[in-house]
Amino acid sequence: MPNRLSEKRAIVTGAAAGIGAAVATRFAEEGASVALADIDVEAAEDVANSLEGETLVVEADVSNSSSIDALVEETVEEFGGLDILVNNAGVGMFGHVPDLSDDDWDTAVGVDLNSVFYGSRAAMPHLEESGGCIINTASISGSGGDYGLEAYNAVKGGVKNLTKALAINHGPEVRVNSVSPGLVLTDATQDFQDNEAIMEDYGERVPLERGAEPEEIADGMVFLASSDASYVSGHDLVIDGAMTASAGQPNFGKHLGVDE
Repeated sequence: MPNRLSEKRAIVTGAAAGIGAAVATRFAEEGASVALADIDVEAAEDVANSLEGETLVVEADVSNSSSIDALVEETVEEFGGLDILVNNAGVGMFGHVPDLSDDDWDTAVGVDLNSVFYGSRAAMPHLEESGGCIINTASISGSGGDYGLEAYNAVKGGVKNLTKALAINHGPEVRVNSVSPGLVLTDATQDFQDNEAIMEDYGERVPLERGAEPEEIADGMVFLASSDASYVSGHDLVIDGAMTASAGQPNFGKHLGVDE
């Protein structure tokens, strides 16, 4: 049986579905005790009930600092400490700046960026004690601009830079890394998947010609959480099927007949 995370104690936010559920599942498979945190506690309990090993389900609003403080406190009390924090909970936000309301902006910042700050602040003393690590879910959208995703671009860019700042200021006790997925095939991206034109465009832009399964993102997080990544900190692990490997220029081979 895999045991790269044996005896490790982890918190995964946004664990009720998608990437978070896949991460919680893979961590449990690797021997970790896992606290599954989500605002949808019933769905998180369904995930927890499918896992072997020690689990804890905590209802948490990641945009609320008191809720995050309580999550960390309950986890440490239940597990006797903390080794891994995965700040995964997030929300997409479509719309151009002139069309976004204050509530839209506050939601994007609160769920996607403030949550990383609150979680890291609450967990840091425990992680310093255990020599643990933080993994933040960023996005390739944090590395540049996208059409219609201004708020999401801003907050995910913040997640990436906060990751780097945490890594240089809290080593050597705590390693801090982020993961930047491209398109992941989850319920949250179902509208994309149902749009034939969007998926055709992805097929042309992604060299692997498909979106990622949540488990493929989770595998990257298992690596970052394990001793295999003992010298990896301040790093953003891009998992996007080589989409951002392109310089963004036209496919010359296709248009000039080289690739025919």
